[in-house]
Amino acid sequence: MKGQIYGFSGVVWAGGGLPLPRMRIVVNARFWMPDRLEGYGYFTEQVFLHLLKAHPEHEFWLLFDRQPVGLPALPDGVKVKVIGPPARHPWLWTWWYDWRLPILLQQLKADLFVSPDGIASLRTNTPQCLVVHDLAFLQQRNWFPAAIRRFYVNRTPKFLQKVQRVATVSETSKKELIDRYGVSPDSIDVIYNAAKPDFQPSSDSEKAAIKNRYTEGKEYFLYTGAIHPRKNLIGLLKAFSLFKKRQQNGYKLVLAGRMAWHSGDFQKLLMTYKYRSDVVLTGYLPLAELTGLTASAYAMVYPSFYEGFGVPVLEAMQSAVPVITSAGTSMQEIAGDAALYADPQDPASLAEQMNRLYVDESLRRRLIASGRERAGQFSWKRSATLLWSTLLAAAQRD
Repeated sequence: MKGQIYGFSGVVWAGGGLPLPRMRIVVNARFWMPDRLEGYGYFTEQVFLHLLKAHPEHEFWLLFDRQPVGLPALPDGVKVKVIGPPARHPWLWTWWYDWRLPILLQQLKADLFVSPDGIASLRTNTPQCLVVHDLAFLQQRNWFPAAIRRFYVNRTPKFLQKVQRVATVSETSKKELIDRYGVSPDSIDVIYNAAKPDFQPSSDSEKAAIKNRYTEGKEYFLYTGAIHPRKNLIGLLKAFSLFKKRQQNGYKLVLAGRMAWHSGDFQKLLMTYKYRSDVVLTGYLPLAELTGLTASAYAMVYPSFYEGFGVPVLEAMQSAVPVITSAGTSMQEIAGDAALYADPQDPASLAEQMNRLYVDESLRRRLIASGRERAGQFSWKRSATLLWSTLLAAAQRD
């Protein structure tokens, strides 16, 4: 067998009678916190729920830096391990990944370490697979705390040189890795995100109930995600003002997400915003509430300046909700011709697309149909299958 790995924890027999090494795979699950899931956490949860079920012949360890709350039922044999301290700041990241983690990997005699959050260990000899979702710390550097930006700027090239295999979530991000760091295209695999199956169309009665709860029964444009400058929510407020001035209707703007770094300017603008009574802030919502809110929206508006993928776009399309998002970004790669696009630097461009949806119901229906079809091309099961091939390559197993 080519690329044989020594030190595997057992042997599994393939259907053809050939012995295949049994791997002990350690997964960085720090962001898999079901009570507050966001980007990295959603990816980790969805991909590994599929992988754990699909490959019981291997031994998986889920590694946390704090006790997880509300983990779903895991297949028999999956191990959960917590090692501290909780790593939420750069100097603690260095301690956790470069000192605590290598000791554990050595103790477990791990065959592979998988890190879905863009951080690798520089002090272990265990083969590693790294998932780099985006290079936001370079593209939007002014919107990161200085210590965090320095950490990623200084260490990402070292991570990319250290690991055996890299995965990313779009062709857009892959090109950035190649252009910025000279990573060989042959060593990067694109593993698309997907929308959770929970995101589905709602009935008219369900939509009415959601609108009554959040918007006094009014139609609403929806944004989901963190409140952060990279998401361009100041631009969205300006666009919503232009829309309201032109249409003079009762439509609302619902922003569903937590306040993140550097949200002060947004909050200051909102205090004096002319249409403040038409803006609804929900804070972070659990999945069961978010799915209904998404499916009941008039349209999803996702005007982010930069994303590695843009999962809310797919969530809306799968929920039979039309999408307006940013031209010239990864979202255009993901949504194709199933969305409307605006210049994220120009609120008037965004407002014009909102107006188009409002006055052209046939366009809205077409986008709903094409969006549903487009979303069907992405699935977490397919993503998990692709990541499994990447893990085998990282472990040098053919």
